[in-house]
Amino acid sequence: MHADILLLPGDGIGPEVTAAAADVLRAVAARHGHRFEFHTRPIGGAAIDACGEPLPASTLDAARAADAILLGAVGGPKWSDPGARVRPEQGLLALRQALGLYANLRPVQPHPATLGAAPVKPHLLQGVDLVVVRELTGGIYFGDKQRDAQSASDLCRYSVAEIERVVRFAARLARTRRGRLTSVDKANVLETSRLWREVATRVVAAEFPDVQLEHQLVDSMAMHLIARPRSFDVIVTENMFGDILTDEASLLAGSLGLLPSASLGEPGPGLYEPIHGSAPDIAGRGIANPYAAILSAALLLRHSLRLEAEAQAVEQAVAQALEAGRFTADLAPAGRAAIPTRAATDAVIAALETPRPAVAMRD
Repeated sequence: MHADILLLPGDGIGPEVTAAAADVLRAVAARHGHRFEFHTRPIGGAAIDACGEPLPASTLDAARAADAILLGAVGGPKWSDPGARVRPEQGLLALRQALGLYANLRPVQPHPATLGAAPVKPHLLQGVDLVVVRELTGGIYFGDKQRDAQSASDLCRYSVAEIERVVRFAARLARTRRGRLTSVDKANVLETSRLWREVATRVVAAEFPDVQLEHQLVDSMAMHLIARPRSFDVIVTENMFGDILTDEASLLAGSLGLLPSASLGEPGPGLYEPIHGSAPDIAGRGIANPYAAILSAALLLRHSLRLEAEAQAVEQAVAQALEAGRFTADLAPAGRAAIPTRAATDAVIAALETPRPAVAMRD
């Protein structure tokens, strides 16, 4: 098949891990007879420097025309002045909203070879296989903001329609897995959460009677996610709660450098990115972990290009690299030498070229 893929490298280690993922996609295309064309545009801090704004019109136009989008990371101390008129993160939020990418999938499936890198006891991690579906275009991140010399406010707003569509998305996903859906809110305090719980209950009962629904308050969920992660299948929650909980979930995998994400809507291209930040302290040193970006490319193959076999091949190749101990600095045990970004990427490409049975990583 032919596909146009837009690369948005962004800031910090973004260009390094995006380049790694693109190289893996090129290897997939060569092995399976596809033709992927790559185009690159600026976003975030790099776009502010080049164009004066975090999401230039040319970048948004290219995003709308693409079949899929692969993003690195945005932000960094260079652009972190709280009083700045424009900030890198504004570009990412605007892109998600402009493309209608309301559902963010973040799969968490710890690999046996990296259990030692996690601060959670290994016996709690065995068999963990969950997906967080984070609502991505509503809530407090997009609400009205006010600030004066004495106070500040951020409005959190959700409509029934926004909640319905993301709950339906998550319930459909749960149907394809183990049939369990956990909805996370703060219904004992927040009106938006009370609405969220009411809508989630109604939608699942009326449209997905085969899906088992439970509700969790976000504070208790933060505890249960670490104490009993095996008990969760699909988790659906609002924007800010999802942002926080999925960073917490990185502890289960051992590193932020192992967790991919897919931001999806209907219709239009999906946006794929590792959940980690721009890590400016290690940018340009060639030591960033590329596995999350590569696994994001696997999600791109699955969800935007409908190439399931190729997606599984990439996930298995990453699994093989980890089984072989090809650990970057964030994963390497004390006293063990870490490999650079390029070597980790090459290990995945080599596994693609000479596949062997491995523990598959799936969403």
